[in-house]
Amino acid sequence: MKSIILREIKSFFGSPIGYLVIAVFLIINGLFLWVFEGDYNILNTGYADLTPFFTLAPWILIFLIPAVTMRSFSDERKQGTLELLLTKPLSVWEIVNGKFFGAFLLIILAIIPTLIYVYVIYGLGSPEGNIDMGSTIGSYFGLLFLIASYSAIGIFTSTLSENQIVAFIIAVFVCFIFYFGFEGIASVIPAQSGIISAFGMQDHFKSMSRGVIDTRDVIYFLSISVLFLSFTVYQLKSFKA
Repeated sequence: MKSIILREIKSFFGSPIGYLVIAVFLIINGLFLWVFEGDYNILNTGYADLTPFFTLAPWILIFLIPAVTMRSFSDERKQGTLELLLTKPLSVWEIVNGKFFGAFLLIILAIIPTLIYVYVIYGLGSPEGNIDMGSTIGSYFGLLFLIASYSAIGIFTSTLSENQIVAFIIAVFVCFIFYFGFEGIASVIPAQSGIISAFGMQDHFKSMSRGVIDTRDVIYFLSISVLFLSFTVYQLKSFKA
């Protein structure tokens, strides 16, 4: 599995893709949080917290992560190298996990520079250091689990078509449904809103953003990741057969 992860990382940074993903994520966040006027501008909120960042980041990642994962297996199928990959002395699970962790680590590298926002907000607080670190740390943990779920979905959808654009569109759609779709349905059916919203990622992400790492939220995100990775393994086994 380690060889697959290293291969993915090398392929990302052997082309402009890896650098572009990190740059796009940081530039878009930087512009909305510090430059553009609006609800996401931290300087205009009057509060020393990173709520605007954690509100904006999941929406950017809905598009960014599928752009990273869309080539995972669709490109292998298009180039005719998937059969060769499946004949390697690795289990299908090891191949899938290698692809998954390769994409996951790339997005983590894009998230790490945003820690400077914490330092800046810490200094801007009145008095200095007046920042809710519990909520901030919980939000970063929530973001990690969200990235894992998005990545698992993107890896799966890349097995559905040889066309990377099709894989990208499907991944964006599925990520959107899981992040916001259930919240939208819950707003239409108020009587069952609590139950319905619990199926969506946004509800669990918000829960972790309060600074409390609830095992139910952790289990939810892990379940989504394992579920879609299992779908990927099943799909690849059907190709192998």
